[in-house]
Amino acid sequence: MKPSTLALALLASTAGLAAVAVSAQAPSELASTQTWIHAGRVIAIPGQAPRGATTIVVQDGRIAALHDGYLPAPAGVKVIDLKSRTALPGLIDSHTHLSSDRAGNEGLAAAMTDSIPLNSYETQWNGMKTLRAGFTTVRNLGDEKGKVLAYREAIRRGWVQGPRILDAGESISTSGGHMDGRVGLADEMHPMIGTENLCDGVDDCRRAVRRQVGRGADVIKFATTGGVNSGTGLATRIFEDEAKAIIDTAHAYGRKVAVHAHGIDGIKLAVRLGADSIEHGTTIDAETAKLMVKNGTFYVPTLSTVNGYLERLAANPNAYPPLIKKQIDWRIGITGKSLQVAFPLGVKIAFGTDAGVSKHGRNADEFEWLVKFGMSPMEAIKAATVNAAALLGLDKEIGTLEVGKSADIIAVDGDPLADVRVLKRMTFVMARGEVVVAP
Repeated sequence: MKPSTLALALLASTAGLAAVAVSAQAPSELASTQTWIHAGRVIAIPGQAPRGATTIVVQDGRIAALHDGYLPAPAGVKVIDLKSRTALPGLIDSHTHLSSDRAGNEGLAAAMTDSIPLNSYETQWNGMKTLRAGFTTVRNLGDEKGKVLAYREAIRRGWVQGPRILDAGESISTSGGHMDGRVGLADEMHPMIGTENLCDGVDDCRRAVRRQVGRGADVIKFATTGGVNSGTGLATRIFEDEAKAIIDTAHAYGRKVAVHAHGIDGIKLAVRLGADSIEHGTTIDAETAKLMVKNGTFYVPTLSTVNGYLERLAANPNAYPPLIKKQIDWRIGITGKSLQVAFPLGVKIAFGTDAGVSKHGRNADEFEWLVKFGMSPMEAIKAATVNAAALLGLDKEIGTLEVGKSADIIAVDGDPLADVRVLKRMTFVMARGEVVVAP
């Protein structure tokens, strides 16, 4: 569409004069560029009262208008009937690992036997599971060998379908820390494992950040503590000057910082130094929650990782080595307690699953856990839309259904405000104006 035509269309929609926007194009041109959606109920801005019957006009991948009622579409324009459904903004998962969801001993075996090209196909396969589940945007927080960076670029070029991706490249860690791939492997295997994501000392940590920025990372992710799946525990594994160097360097390059942290000392360290989000945050206390509110730090709870653990252990009690199994048992027992502390004190919650530990395409399982531990369905949906968009720095593009924003629109049968579980069953998904799941 010509710039002048787009301006006219937006002006007309604001004034409620849809006919003016329609008349700016010939019927044949209009039919090829517009889609009209008739939705029975619309949660346009999560956190605000839903709309009733609504006509959503989509043009050139963006929302051109929202009108009360079901307006008759011009001749030749595609109309999508969602009159019996609830429509809402495309969901956002702020913490994924798209390259795999094979974990424990199975994941270790796959890493030793599957080629990088094959795993790249697996990455795209997982991305499509995620997109079809209604998650039109994800923040991918770490993988090896640039598979998600490549997938992100292929999506941008229109070569393949997938969710909008913000990617961290490879997660940064100290030697012997959570993201040191050599941990737990025999010494003879170490030469096969990449180490450019590891840093020891201030200058080296600055280098590690610059390396990921140079590879095209949209966000920087690092660990202040050990982790459950690596068997490295809860203790802080990085010195304050190293953590500060990572955060300051990332911010200097205009990148937000996501921090993996389980133990309270590592959480406090990251919040105090200006991290943008705490991932997992399994032991947040009231003092730290108040500091997060003061600093504007988001909390991404990733509660549904528990589902992945429980399902694998049910299928195979020996799915994990004994040391990791001990930490998993601890994680299962404590899950949700930090949310019960942080959310009532006003910490901003952003939806994230750690999918990869749990199964891709099952991202909406997280809603049940958020509600179980104190959030209302509307608050949980807001975490996966408005809040997550703000955390990702994309709140002007996604997170609500408003004129000018990307046409990321999903729909479900039933009322997610009455039963959040209906979000597990997508009946319609549109990403950037393209229909992915048709009603």
